[in-house]
Amino acid sequence: MRAFVYALLAHGLIGGLDVVVNHELIARLPAQPRAARELSLHSARELIFALLFAALAWFEWYGLGALAIAALLLGELLVSCVDTVLEPQVRLLPPTERVAHVLLFVNLGVIGALLGSVLLEWWKLPTGLAPTYHGWGSWVLSALALGALGWSVRDALSAARTSDNKGTGQGERLALVSHDQNA
Repeated sequence: MRAFVYALLAHGLIGGLDVVVNHELIARLPAQPRAARELSLHSARELIFALLFAALAWFEWYGLGALAIAALLLGELLVSCVDTVLEPQVRLLPPTERVAHVLLFVNLGVIGALLGSVLLEWWKLPTGLAPTYHGWGSWVLSALALGALGWSVRDALSAARTSDNKGTGQGERLALVSHDQNA
């Protein structure tokens, strides 16, 4: 199995834990009126990773296909940069989420380095797809793609619902750790 596959698998694991623990259990983002923009960004990120996981699970992308994969990586970097600026304006982040985001950013750099060198090789080949098999990694990447796609749809629907509610005042941030609104 190629090294970039391990980095993608790690990203899926860390990102999935971040979503479930920090976004769902701690912050309860889908229920927060001011979280519409953040949920929209998360939906975009999850869609990007669904595409990356699915695309790289079973195929090598040659020629212009390598550019498509690179464009997805750059799109993820852009989404993450915007999200990093937006999140602290909307809510206080728990330490677990801050640590997860550091790990995800570091791992995104690892993915960029490992996959970047592969994409340079693929770029030199005639445009086309070549089947590949990463053993169990192909199957796990496929499962991660389905999970990320499902969560992308869920976050998009939650963003639409919360933006319809228009949220709270401009200067307020979401309460964090306590589920008790008086805390």
